[in-house]
Amino acid sequence: MINIRSLSKRYEMGNNIVAALDDVSLDIQGGALVSVTGASGSGKTTLMNILGCLDSPTEGKYILDGEDVSRMSRRRLAAIRNRKIGFIFQGFNLIPTLTARENVLLPLIYRKTSVRVRERLADEALEIVGLAHRASHKPSELSGGQQQRVAIARAIAAKPPLILADEPCGSLDSRSGADIMNTLRELNSAGRTVVLITHDENAAKAANQVIKISDGKIVV
Repeated sequence: MINIRSLSKRYEMGNNIVAALDDVSLDIQGGALVSVTGASGSGKTTLMNILGCLDSPTEGKYILDGEDVSRMSRRRLAAIRNRKIGFIFQGFNLIPTLTARENVLLPLIYRKTSVRVRERLADEALEIVGLAHRASHKPSELSGGQQQRVAIARAIAAKPPLILADEPCGSLDSRSGADIMNTLRELNSAGRTVVLITHDENAAKAANQVIKISDGKIVV
């Protein structure tokens, strides 16, 4: 699913050049559940942005599901994200004026599928996360855990092969966080590749591959 070789990402900070990622190489097999861990400032977020085609490396190669995305234009990267990647964020990123169902439907509109297909995919995703009965509720009418389940439904509705979850339990209580991790494990068992960016050691232990980052490098 993911093949990265000698990848670096550098930023200019005044007269200085900062290496957020430095000569990183890694492989992630399709169907894996992977955690990426490291302290704040270690390079986790930069790696997630590149894995999610939100940013491009300064050097190196990134092959995603058989396609070299290392030097793609922003427009082509957006098309790749739409087809192949589902994002789950700590802050849920739901639109407060829309219902749960409408939030899940929104990104499907950009896939140019028929209304009937979009509605079926949204309903199926809400059913998977156990929120079909709350489809007409707005985020303010849902608990934090339920809002994150809506966010998961939105991420999986288009059936992308890769799920990127950035601290998905970070703003939840321990019980809700455990429920979300169970949902991610179930999605992985159903064949989705899940990459989890986390500070949570317990969440990291759920993975079958752990990638540790320190100062922009992978620590073995």
